[in-house]
Amino acid sequence: MFRLESDSIGIRQVPIDAYFGVQSLRAHENFKISKENAHFELIKSAVEIKKAAARINFKAGVLTEEVSTAIVSACNDILNGKFLDNFIVGSIQGGAGTSFNMNVNEVIANRAIELLGKNKGDYTVVHPNDHVNCGQSTNDVYPTAGKIACIRLLDKAITELKSLSNSFAKKAKENKDVIKMGRTEMQDAVPISFGQVFSAFKSAIDRDIIRFEKAKIALSEINMGGTAIGTTLTADKYYVKNIVVEISKITEIELKQAQDLIDSTQNLDAFVFVSGIIKTCATTLNKIANDLRLMSSGPRTGFSEISLPPKQNGSSIMPGKINPVIPEVINQIAFRIIGNDCTITHAVEAGQLELNAFEPIIFHCLFESLEFLTNGLKTLRVECVDGLTVNKNVCDKQIENSISIITAIIPYVGYKKASDLAKKALSQNKTVKQILIEENIFTLDNINKILDPIKMI
Repeated sequence: MFRLESDSIGIRQVPIDAYFGVQSLRAHENFKISKENAHFELIKSAVEIKKAAARINFKAGVLTEEVSTAIVSACNDILNGKFLDNFIVGSIQGGAGTSFNMNVNEVIANRAIELLGKNKGDYTVVHPNDHVNCGQSTNDVYPTAGKIACIRLLDKAITELKSLSNSFAKKAKENKDVIKMGRTEMQDAVPISFGQVFSAFKSAIDRDIIRFEKAKIALSEINMGGTAIGTTLTADKYYVKNIVVEISKITEIELKQAQDLIDSTQNLDAFVFVSGIIKTCATTLNKIANDLRLMSSGPRTGFSEISLPPKQNGSSIMPGKINPVIPEVINQIAFRIIGNDCTITHAVEAGQLELNAFEPIIFHCLFESLEFLTNGLKTLRVECVDGLTVNKNVCDKQIENSISIITAIIPYVGYKKASDLAKKALSQNKTVKQILIEENIFTLDNINKILDPIKMI
């Protein structure tokens, strides 16, 4: 069973029970690029914008109370989880998001028509463009919806960042007195405690949290009211002045209208800024994951300073092999986010004149990066960090056998003498302590005090 709908291209059959319309159907057929349709957070944000617009347009005297109320009710239905299967446009699409915007407009319009007791597709009752999209353009709705969605996804990531920070703080406290050899350029350096190692991880994560909060602020400036190119054409003055305030109320996010709506419509530099912050966090996590893999290497022929929770068999041929699969998945998440950042940078740069047509790929990549990151943060914390243990005995032996601890005697004998003693210990395969005793430079009591790893940190 079908109904007939028409657009500027022609007439098409639309499934009679569908809440989407002809423009959504065409886009569904045209953009078979990604198996993913619009992200839920993007749909939610766009519907909230439509709800705010319906309310403000009624107050402005542009929409009747009946139409406004029906649109608001339709929006509430969608926000409560109904009709999500009717958002059928692929996440990657041409047209700067017009197809997505029309998909939202059509679903809301047809639900509103139904609520008013009429048949879906009867756009004389509620029209997707004239009523649902009243005072708007894809060019202010779509980027605004994308920013709101990003803010919410950033909030989820911040929650996981804070949890991971707390986990590293706990590990630092648990292992504050366990000393290991520090390494620079993969060579023995000087001692460091695991309390300091894990505290450093925590500090790096805490900086990311601060950056993510800054990213939210950068995204809070929106171009709603600017319509097509920022000149506010077709929008009522009352609407232009009040729409952002209403969206803030509905979304419970503190938003502000851009001072220059034309600039805000043309330029998407905020997304490059945010993507860069996400990439920075991914880079930090990648380094931490690499450190965890190195410190856990072994178990017999590597560093073996820590043991990661065994999660699954590590080989189809080598019995008993356990791989650091959780840090490895973090590495791969980081690689993907770095790639997404490159795509976002190119897409933002490619905007022309009064509009950037490439927001769909920007949002696709941003949302994916944030979801990968958030899921990765939780996985790293729950499946790896919370269960890792420190191998104190191994670390103690490594410190005892290290040549680099001779650095501690430099204030007493100078660099040249310390270097000569280090070479002797290395060539004779002896510990630093043994060489110092043989050379009779210090008393045994002083040697023990100078080479005390606790004092070195």
